[in-house]
Amino acid sequence: MDGWRPSVCPFDCPDTCGLLVRVEGGRAAAVKGDPQHPFTRGFLCQKMAQYPARVHHPQRLRAPLLRIGPKGSGQFKEISWDQALSLAAGKLGDTAEASGASSVLPYSYAGHMGHVHRNGGHAFFHKLGASKLGRTICSATASAGFAHGLGSGPSTDLSWSQYSDLIVIWGSNTLSTNLHAWPWFQEARKQGARLVVVDPYRNQTAAKADMHLMLRPGSDAALALGLMQVLIDEDLVDREYVAAHTLGFAELAQRAAQHPPETVARLTGVPAGQIVELGRAYGRAKAPFIRTGWGPARQLKGGMAMRAIALLPALVGAFGRRGGGIARSTGAGAYLDLAPLLAGELAPEGTPTVNMVELGRALAPDAPRPINLLWVYLSNPAVVAPDTSAVLKGLAREDLFLVCQEMFLTETARWADLVLPGASSLGITDLYTAYGHRWVQMARPVIAPVGLSRSILAVFQEMAARLGFSEEVFRAGEEEIISWLLAGGSPCLEGVTLESLSSCRPLKADIPANPYAEGFLTPSGKVEFYSESLAALGLDPLPGGEPSRDDDHGGAYPLQLITPPREQFLNSTFNEVDLQRQRAGEASILLHPLDAAARGIKDGGRVRVFNARGECLLRAQVSDAVLPGVTVAEGLYWGAHTPGGAGINHLTSQALADLGGSSAFHCNQVEVAPVS
Repeated sequence: MDGWRPSVCPFDCPDTCGLLVRVEGGRAAAVKGDPQHPFTRGFLCQKMAQYPARVHHPQRLRAPLLRIGPKGSGQFKEISWDQALSLAAGKLGDTAEASGASSVLPYSYAGHMGHVHRNGGHAFFHKLGASKLGRTICSATASAGFAHGLGSGPSTDLSWSQYSDLIVIWGSNTLSTNLHAWPWFQEARKQGARLVVVDPYRNQTAAKADMHLMLRPGSDAALALGLMQVLIDEDLVDREYVAAHTLGFAELAQRAAQHPPETVARLTGVPAGQIVELGRAYGRAKAPFIRTGWGPARQLKGGMAMRAIALLPALVGAFGRRGGGIARSTGAGAYLDLAPLLAGELAPEGTPTVNMVELGRALAPDAPRPINLLWVYLSNPAVVAPDTSAVLKGLAREDLFLVCQEMFLTETARWADLVLPGASSLGITDLYTAYGHRWVQMARPVIAPVGLSRSILAVFQEMAARLGFSEEVFRAGEEEIISWLLAGGSPCLEGVTLESLSSCRPLKADIPANPYAEGFLTPSGKVEFYSESLAALGLDPLPGGEPSRDDDHGGAYPLQLITPPREQFLNSTFNEVDLQRQRAGEASILLHPLDAAARGIKDGGRVRVFNARGECLLRAQVSDAVLPGVTVAEGLYWGAHTPGGAGINHLTSQALADLGGSSAFHCNQVEVAPVS
């Protein structure tokens, strides 16, 4: 049926926008924001505005592909689905028989955020006995840092910020990665609120702030401790709140005393006067609100950084005030009952787990537990995984069979032995929650499948049938699974049912705007300045201010590199859309004028960026938007779209952060040299 049809943005973004899709002749002709969505309110980012061009792109995969040329050559021939699934089933059986089912590894993440299809392969691989994947690459460290201070569960609702008089955006380029939070911040500013940004570079959000604290990457915890010392030293602490709702204040005060503004200024690069100014403003605000991004957590000591930031509101009693608090992840996803869909009980006892950050090590020929079959879906590890050089060496192994479910011939799919064409979100039924708001929504197909594309769930259920798996999870339809997800009995989802969602309109989960009003989900039920759980792990129970630092090999790589998102891309997605690449321009690296001059680098010149892990060619952008010694390469570009054919993750490490096992994407040392 032609006309405007409701849907949901499926991509890895906190906003999870309500959409209206205009269907003409069975095709998605246009997309716009749903003006009736209470949070996203009718506008879209520039990426999603190009979604129809991506869904109907001429290079969209429309049939299964079998490799016929050398690995990585991108040479394939089309085959039937029956041939493809028979081959995949045979390879799985042969691999399990020859080297054990744990030599099979699924690799997936957040290429699609609908709960049915994002999780649609888990039960299959559990039943198979494949190695489990530790899906920690993005948010696990941030979550762990928060949990050791404030506990688990949703944080303060972003819309609560409209009542704040001081908003601190810490490590988030909101206008690029959380666009629909901005109107709430602007509403507060209209009422007189001040907006402060803490970030290592002057991005578009920082440029619009009333104050920008430009700190060195990895020094967030030191800055937080410096602010704590100002609050304590100038008696701006809410003593009554601290006494009633926190543990370990005396110990925290002793630790903060070691971080006066002058010391913190040396560690962070932020002038002592700015540290004092923000500390005073935070302590005197009636309802200070912090919005944290994921940037501070993407360091070797990222868990400590997020923990230190998360403790600030308790010192001033912000959790007890309308408009005060801290937002990290705010949605209803944690209240869904995923257990029936994941079917974790099907996995054999003792099944090994591979951390997805360490894919390069897992695929190495001499790995302790060799991986001989890799099944990739909803991810593009040849671009997004750290240490790309190691990943590509693994993908090039002749004894590795790679299956890739994809919409396009991505950098990863080019290395595949078998490519299965994936469905878009416009052709499936799924359930969506957000991690930036409280609204829940279901979407149904608005167009027929493009070509012979099939959904994640359909492929794994067909594979299960071929392997003789008989459990109910391998037969359930999309709507039945949605009913399972909603049936867990959480009071937060009372009234949110398959029936009530069937109109494809958003429903709000009953999660308080200030979930900390009733206490904290920590072992003590209080904010834990001193964490016994960290002490039990042999870790510092108090916030520590020592900055994160990658190995610079004796000074050979003196520049700190961070790799934040680029506005035109979402991780590696939308590289396929020509207009988005044109808008993004050539892949570049931001350098301070002093660093550029010391290396003979001119603005706009081609440069070689390198370290012990690899190298790439980028265009130099010389600006004081960073501190000396700091470089920024916004991404993620596919290697094929960079001058030297290598993306920025050739330079990033497989090292894990201190808590949660996420990647230290923003903790890498590099050198930059001009290229004639």
